[in-house]
Amino acid sequence: MSAYNNSWYKSGRGKLVCVSWYIVNAIIFNSSYFPVNSVKVKLFRLFGASIGKGVIIKPKVNIKYPWKLIIGDYSWIGEGVWIDNLAKVTIEDNCCISQGALLLTGNHNFKKSSFDLMIGAIHLRSGSWVGAMSVVGPGVTLEENAILTVGSVASSDLDGNSIYRGNPAVFTKKRKISE
Repeated sequence: MSAYNNSWYKSGRGKLVCVSWYIVNAIIFNSSYFPVNSVKVKLFRLFGASIGKGVIIKPKVNIKYPWKLIIGDYSWIGEGVWIDNLAKVTIEDNCCISQGALLLTGNHNFKKSSFDLMIGAIHLRSGSWVGAMSVVGPGVTLEENAILTVGSVASSDLDGNSIYRGNPAVFTKKRKISE
């Protein structure tokens, strides 16, 4: 670890904004004592997130950098979700991120002694669903109406209208949506 250096990485905001966000995140978002959704949405927007209408943000949600977050209309962020967005995370309309799910945009290059930081944006297209206690890794896209089932790990893109499960997540069957 003596060769580790990620000084190239910038959060996109100054230290004062980052420290302010960490405090607000700890007190309001990553707490079970503040259930008022409308205030959470306003605070997200104040810190630079793009949040659509009808978005639900449950208690104990942890967001690294709101200014790197886009959430479309009528999406749901469940209890205990952690969005570690060193890179941009886009959550389109009508998405569900279930309890305890992790969206991780960063990892390290284990092939190098310097353990370089690597980042990749995450994109959840409309109607996609990340099951409880699942993990979406850096650079992954869930195409429209894709499902990552409970406890699964997505390390590559998931096709639309498909259901994936396991670690690593593999295709199990097509998703049929009835109106």
